[in-house]
Amino acid sequence: MRISVIIPVLHESERIGSVLASLEAAAGGTPYEVIVVDGDQAGGTLAAIPAGRAVTMTAPKGRARQMNAGAARAAGDILLFLHADTRLPSAALPRIVAAMQDGRFAGGAFDLGIDNPRWIFRATAWCASRKHRLTRVPYGDQAIFIRREVFERLGGYPDIPLMEDVELMKRLKKLGGRILILPDTVATLSRKWEKDGILFTILRNWTLQVLYLFGVPAEKLVRFYYGEDR
Repeated sequence: MRISVIIPVLHESERIGSVLASLEAAAGGTPYEVIVVDGDQAGGTLAAIPAGRAVTMTAPKGRARQMNAGAARAAGDILLFLHADTRLPSAALPRIVAAMQDGRFAGGAFDLGIDNPRWIFRATAWCASRKHRLTRVPYGDQAIFIRREVFERLGGYPDIPLMEDVELMKRLKKLGGRILILPDTVATLSRKWEKDGILFTILRNWTLQVLYLFGVPAEKLVRFYYGEDR
């Protein structure tokens, strides 16, 4: 089974090299392709990628749109959506292949880890992981993977500016697909928490999740997450 790794980016020229290097370390000999989709039409991040290192393309800005564009270009049996903020655990790709060889599962993700030793980040990651194991609705920063044919049957990510990962997983569950949460943890950078303020970010994220659960459209919530319309 071949994996297509789709990485949506926007102004990540300084970070994309380390993202690709960490992906190589996580491959464990598993064949894969990398598709980097830049939301910047000028391709600023793509210019920082050495030739032959990845398939590169641009798409209209918006994580869902970029990931759908990458998925349409992908050739793999399994689609792995990797945020530029997230680093995969060791031997992540062979673990994904082994999991998907079990026909009971349509997709999955890893446990959440935050790349910061402060206790509040450890506690946040622990609580989030427990919640995701209970709900079986992982978020994008947990490196969501899904069978290609299932993703296509779902129509890809919904074209919304926020909560596209939650909505995809909810649709998958309605379809009857089982979602696996692997016990290995990704390492998500803490930069957004630190930039916006730790407690504020945690409370804001919880509030947005509750509001979305009660039917507030993502288009109305996006300003409170990004600080701008998307």
